[in-house]
Order: sequence, then C-alpha cells, then structure tokens
Amino acid sequence: MSINEEIVRLPGISYNTNVRVIAQDNEQIGVIPLSAALDLAYDKDMDLVLMSDKGEVPVCRIMDYGKFCFERDKKEKENRKKQQKMDIKEVQLSCRIDTNDFNTKANHARRFLTDGDKVRVAIRFKGRQMAHQEIGLELLERFAGVLADVGSVDKKPVLEGRTLTMFIVPLKK
Repeated sequence: MSINEEIVRLPGISYNTNVRVIAQDNEQIGVIPLSAALDLAYDKDMDLVLMSDKGEVPVCRIMDYGKFCFERDKKEKENRKKQQKMDIKEVQLSCRIDTNDFNTKANHARRFLTDGDKVRVAIRFKGRQMAHQEIGLELLERFAGVLADVGSVDKKPVLEGRTLTMFIVPLKK
C-alpha cells in the first residue's frame, strides 16, 4: 500500500492519472485525477492510500492510515494469541529399562502432555537388541497405555534405522 506522495513515485502513476476514490465511509466518490484525490484527502485531514494498482484504473481510499495500521496489527496480534503453539518434547527409553526409571519417564511425558506439548518416545537399539525389536514395541505399547488418560498415539511406532519412535499428542479438552 502506498500513502499520499508515495503514490506518485510508483511507475506509471503521475498527478494527472485518473484514480477511483473510495471515502472512509465506503462511499464511492468516482474516478478523478490523482491531484484532486490528494486535495480531497488533505481537506479531510486524512491519507490517500493506494489499495490496488491492478486493473484499468488504480483504486485509492481516503482513510486514517495510522489508525488502519494500528487496527491491522491489533488483529494480527489477537490471531497469534489464539494460535496454539505445540512443542515436541522427547523421552528416550531403553529396552532394558527398569520399573522405576520407566515410571519416572512416564511422569515426565505426562507433565509434557498436560502442558500441551507433543511427546516423541524413542527407543534406540544397540548391538544385538536389533534382533529383538518386539521388546521395544511392547515397551512403547505399555508406555502409551500408561499415558492413555492424558494423551493418545498420533503416530504408531516406526523403525528408523536403529531407533523405534512413536508420537503421543495431548487429548483435546
């Protein structure tokens, strides 16, 4: 968007170029020369803003540009507030994990899920553990079962190289 004198600096637009002018109350003023439109805007102590230069006749609007920018920024800020930001937290397990360690990791994942974050659960197989991947699958199923009250499995366990991964997302409230 171009304002007042910046409109004239655009290629193909000069003071005697005809523009379609819209008043601040959305009333169509009509097609008039740019110099007359600028005079109208100055008389009302407003800004002449180029809304669209595409088409036969450029379209300009008479408005308070500062207020317009403030309202636009306010809407964008409000929309950003409404967006739900979700981080991915990772919990790493081992095939030979003990009960207390398992419960500790499950409590960490529970806290992450209640905070609204996704949880990536990973089991890295070492050496001959690759021959017994079913142990890792059972462990991930048990982990998902423990967290069933706060989260659900988003992505089933997938083996990527030597790592078995699964994603758990928080339940909708």
